[in-house]
Amino acid sequence: MPRTELVKYYALTLLLPMLLLTGMTYGAGKLILAWPTGEASVSRSLAAGRTSLWNTLTDFGSSLSDTPYIVALTAAAVIVFRLVYKRWRESIFLVAAVWSQSLIFLAVTESVGRHRPPVQHLDPAPPTSSFPSGHVSAAVAFYCGVALVLTTHVRNRALQVVIWVLGIAAPLTVAFSRLYRGMHFLTDVSWGLLLGAACVVMAARAVLKQPIRTSTSELARSA
Repeated sequence: MPRTELVKYYALTLLLPMLLLTGMTYGAGKLILAWPTGEASVSRSLAAGRTSLWNTLTDFGSSLSDTPYIVALTAAAVIVFRLVYKRWRESIFLVAAVWSQSLIFLAVTESVGRHRPPVQHLDPAPPTSSFPSGHVSAAVAFYCGVALVLTTHVRNRALQVVIWVLGIAAPLTVAFSRLYRGMHFLTDVSWGLLLGAACVVMAARAVLKQPIRTSTSELARSA
């Protein structure tokens, strides 16, 4: 594919969808702030029922998507995919999925400016606002992104199911943990799930479905 066509292709399949998702996320955040949702009662109910066991379990659950871990895990997966599959396509897909949700989150969170739930916070509150949940969107992008790559290279149906169960369970665990620990409202984690899923679909359509071909030698290596 000529370089100019490649730039146009990724502008239409990555940049434009990212701009649309940014606008949708900002609009959803402002709409939530404008209409009372009653979500504080959910947060208070969870906080009232906290136990030492669940405090420990959710501490681990939340850490599954801490920024240093996601960055390190993404870097490791990029290297492994490149070495195992002998091409860059899967690695670029994962980077696109993870970093697109991160850029959208950073572009929106401060401008929405939602306060965190009115309960005791079990984790240090980052400088970003409560909406959307960056932990949750990053978890979906990474764990579901890895699951998608692995299952496209696995023939065994049972193993595919196991991989997807784990890939979906991880972000759901993060979502519940962040909610339980008083770091987000229900709509924060819900939108985080949707945002992460949208970025995985976007990156898959842009990268996995379209071979990255910038030269004859790279085309030969991808074959």
